[in-house]
Amino acid sequence: MKAQKLFKPKFIVPLLFFLCIIGCKEKSSPKTEKTTDTTMEKTTSIPVLVDMPEGMEIPEGMVWIPGGNLYQGAVANDPMAMGHEKPSHAVAVDGFFMDISEVTNAQYAKFVDETGYKTIAERKIDWEEMKKQLPEGTPKPHDSILQPGSLIFREGVVTNLQDYSQWWKWTIGADWKHPNGPGSSIEGKDNEPVVHIAYEDALAYCEWSGSRLPTEAEWEHAARGGNSTGVHFWGNDVASLAQKANTWTGEFPKTNDEADGYTRRAPVMSYPANGYGLYDMAGNVWEWTSDWYNSNYYRDQAEKGVTEHNPQGASRAFNSINPYAVERVIKGGSFLCSASYCASYRVSARMATSLDSAMEHLGFRTVRDATSAKKNPS
Repeated sequence: MKAQKLFKPKFIVPLLFFLCIIGCKEKSSPKTEKTTDTTMEKTTSIPVLVDMPEGMEIPEGMVWIPGGNLYQGAVANDPMAMGHEKPSHAVAVDGFFMDISEVTNAQYAKFVDETGYKTIAERKIDWEEMKKQLPEGTPKPHDSILQPGSLIFREGVVTNLQDYSQWWKWTIGADWKHPNGPGSSIEGKDNEPVVHIAYEDALAYCEWSGSRLPTEAEWEHAARGGNSTGVHFWGNDVASLAQKANTWTGEFPKTNDEADGYTRRAPVMSYPANGYGLYDMAGNVWEWTSDWYNSNYYRDQAEKGVTEHNPQGASRAFNSINPYAVERVIKGGSFLCSASYCASYRVSARMATSLDSAMEHLGFRTVRDATSAKKNPS
């Protein structure tokens, strides 16, 4: 059975949703809930799987992430933290295996070659299915617009940083094989992260590879690399950003001075790894997690005052500024995140993204549980 048949599309394309898609959050944040010491005092550490079980074989291209107890969310000394990163709350995560880097074009191409899978950005648009996700009475766009495609960042003069539609252009023919739109290709870019990957596309790859997407708690624990207090995986110093991650350097969103060496995506592992040996956990491309995005989740978890063991995130999706949205959490920031504007390469930074969204700065990496890894032959 081809992998394409394993996942029935529930969300079509982001064509009519892109006005709500946020490539980077504004520097100033909405009203936030303050984390208190009282909340933290209520939490207790619980036993977790720290060391890799004896006899396990590390899957190719992965590393072991030791389990631990941590506070998920913004650290106290983070001036850029936004409201939905607070309050921090206690979680406990068992050890697991994680991809060293983001899934690359070469890896995704192998999956496609073996399964014949087509990503959402490549599929014919079914208006009858699409309109079910829209407010009643939404007019049908012209057939010339209802063509397979994805979202491409539009660099240039932006008059209103609140109007995210100025940054993005619906581009027919943009997909993982044509990351910058028609005429572009991934030839010679095997080691760049695959992009224009919707949630369903990432799940299909996971099914094929015997892995899964990380939870937000797992992702954040892994991204810290053992640094429990730093704003970034390397600490609090932002002056070395250009040497640590692929982000937007220059005046966002007008000019990128390429101080970090790249304007768009960089080959994976181009920057230093964190303490666990993971690359590109900050910048390059955003990464899918399995958690529903819920604006109230962090507050609700903190109010419980207990340590959640291997939390799976909110039980349902809810976005207070867009109640119709059905979104998952993405993490890590991208090459479009600027130190002067959004700083979403911070460990606690998170963004809500609709399941059908496919963009030129969105990819993923996978994880495996210890129980799903092979044992070394005796």
